Amino acid sequence: MTAAPLRVGNFSGFYGDRFSALREMLDGGEVDVLTGDYLAELTMLILARDRLKDPSAGYARTFLRQLEDTLGLAHDKGVRIVTNAGGLNPAGLADAVRELAGRLGVPVRVAHVEGDDLTARHPGSLAAHAYLGGFGIATCLRAGADVVVTGRVTDAALVTGPAAAHFGWKPTDHDRLAGAVVVGHVLECGAQATGGNYAFFGEGGATRPGFPLAELHEDGSSVITKHPGTGGHVDVGTVSAQLLYETAGARYAGPDATARLDTVRLTQDGPDRVRIDGVRGEAPPPDLKVGVNRLGGFRNEVVFVLTGLEIPSKAALVRQQMRAFFDESGARPAEVSWDLARTDRPDASTEETASALLRLVVRDPDPEKVGRALSGAAVELALSSYPGFHVLAPPGKGTPYGVFEAARVLQDAVEHVAVLHDGRRVPVPAAQDTAVLDAVPEPPLPEPLPAGPVRRAPLGLVAGARSGDKGGDANVGVWARTDDAWRWLAHELTVERFRELIPEARALPVTRHTLPNLRALNFVVEGILGAGVAAQARFDPQAKALGEWLRSRHADIPEVLL
Repeated sequence: MTAAPLRVGNFSGFYGDRFSALREMLDGGEVDVLTGDYLAELTMLILARDRLKDPSAGYARTFLRQLEDTLGLAHDKGVRIVTNAGGLNPAGLADAVRELAGRLGVPVRVAHVEGDDLTARHPGSLAAHAYLGGFGIATCLRAGADVVVTGRVTDAALVTGPAAAHFGWKPTDHDRLAGAVVVGHVLECGAQATGGNYAFFGEGGATRPGFPLAELHEDGSSVITKHPGTGGHVDVGTVSAQLLYETAGARYAGPDATARLDTVRLTQDGPDRVRIDGVRGEAPPPDLKVGVNRLGGFRNEVVFVLTGLEIPSKAALVRQQMRAFFDESGARPAEVSWDLARTDRPDASTEETASALLRLVVRDPDPEKVGRALSGAAVELALSSYPGFHVLAPPGKGTPYGVFEAARVLQDAVEHVAVLHDGRRVPVPAAQDTAVLDAVPEPPLPEPLPAGPVRRAPLGLVAGARSGDKGGDANVGVWARTDDAWRWLAHELTVERFRELIPEARALPVTRHTLPNLRALNFVVEGILGAGVAAQARFDPQAKALGEWLRSRHADIPEVLL
């Protein structure tokens, strides 16, 4: 007998997402499982710093507050909740949920998953955690848990776990698991799948998009949708954008299965409904990713405001004066970077639009070298520098920053454990059927468009984009909305052309991956984010707007596409 579809929704895409989303998803319609994703590379560092101050901390406290007035409703409706809000302390959060349930008089069974914490194996790190798969979650759900709390698992595991529990999938059901991996990736960032952060945001009522919902079937196929009457929209474009977010090539690897993104088929299945099928899966790699967060040192910054005429000369004067301070004091920081943002306009009608911003960022292992001595030097220039001298804010003490790096560990070297609601500890075996990842040969390109007249115009008139971070690297996924636009984009946007349009990438390794089924190109730019988001190496430290910058660049676009 075929199992009924599993309706899985999302109520959180990051630590700080819409607080009311859990209640909205419970009130909005039918759902079987609700998932909450709270963890990112930066979040793990934040939670690690919390744990330094309080050993009982280390989890997303927001989740507890969300449960205050929704736990009873979820229990009454039979909705199970699966979340990685446990962060660095899943056992602590599970205990806190039990205490809350007891206080509210709601008889829920709470389980948790552990084994991801490998900090002891990485001396000097603040937090080192393996990305676990979904079978620990599945074990908890099969034993009757109503709420499952995890630490670091892959984002997709929040869906593969419930799906494996519901359908009885085995670790060797690679195609089915890969279908769930794709669903998990679409759902993980909440409203990004329903029109949030969408390149063509004017088309779908993006004021308050609802959170996404998937109808997942036993064969691994699915439909992405949302509750009726909620804002935003779901179409092939919004789902394509999220599939390209923070991915790379055709193989999207995880501990449960490797999903072949080049096999994904998207079909509009009605208003706010996109069908996903055709997903092929492969055995997962033999090792797991480990996110390692370390203290990188201390940083400080000063933003000087330069107004009116001779902006470059004013910037040169400040740089000379600060260089002299470093030389005279002998306290030159290990890293000194300057960025001049020419936000000024000629003959401006307001002072703000007549002004440019000169940003000085310093980093050093010694907090004194980036602290008050530097701040004092910048402030002391107030009456002895360029005309109109002022800064956006008085600089303060140096602040610590983190560095993220990715390591690997064999799956069977991690003690993945499901801690059931009755206290039993059930080991979760590592995947036995594994495969080392190999690159997929680049597929053939479509026939180019016939030659014809072109017009100089922004790339974004014919292509969407979404970008994000993975440690120090960034990815930019670009997709075409029509077959003809794809025929042009696939030939026009080469690695060389990408580097021309994004000058920051000219000296960096750039890899292009081609995904014809999605009419998409995915570019990975290595090292553009330095040591990761916490190091704040550039103006946009998570590369969130890198894709929008690319879309704003001009190209010679065939007039038939405009």
